[in-house]
Amino acid sequence: MNTMGWGIWLVGSYLLGSVPFGLLIGLTRGVDIRDSGSGNVGATNAGRVLGRGWGILCFILDVLKGLGPTLGYGLWAGLAGAEPAFEVGGTLAALGWMVVAAAAVFGHVFPIWLKFKGGKGVATGLGVLLGFWPVLTLPGIAVGLLWVAIAKRTGYVSLASIVASGSLPFLAVLSGMCWRREPGEIAVYAGVCAVLAILIAVRHRGNITRLRAGTEPKAGWTQKNKP
Repeated sequence: MNTMGWGIWLVGSYLLGSVPFGLLIGLTRGVDIRDSGSGNVGATNAGRVLGRGWGILCFILDVLKGLGPTLGYGLWAGLAGAEPAFEVGGTLAALGWMVVAAAAVFGHVFPIWLKFKGGKGVATGLGVLLGFWPVLTLPGIAVGLLWVAIAKRTGYVSLASIVASGSLPFLAVLSGMCWRREPGEIAVYAGVCAVLAILIAVRHRGNITRLRAGTEPKAGWTQKNKP
């Protein structure tokens, strides 16, 4: 593994993940979304405060900032593809890929530009999954569809995020078996997904409390665009 190149990708992934697209979109509309709704800079609050269209735009951009560095590094290091990553570059190289991917999520959750107070990592985490071609790409698509179905049905993005992310480790194991990966590689992918699911659940602990109390607000995705 090229240590210098890996370090550049790692820092770049974190910095890209730290870009607060929700806040930037809001500022272009003359609104600081940190002062409205939940005060979160993620796509859900952007949709709630600015309207559905802007929320969807923010969601797409947050997905891309996870997908870009993950897939980019995988292609650069020769790890993305049908061949097992552990066989192509060894365990260290595969773990290095995962750390680069995780940096994007941590950048979103703990952005250096906003004193480490960011979003909840759902959209960026989805982008990361899509970037782990091919083992976690299909699980990422499945989780995305499950998220949309639950959010559309209930109106609660927080509930959709928690349930969908909770299914990740199981889908990762199933996908790894379908791609005929070795047990060690499957375990690592499932472990990464489990850590991501736990992080998302922890970031939503306030939402869980409000859901149980029946005070959780519905998401902006179910509302018409504001003028």
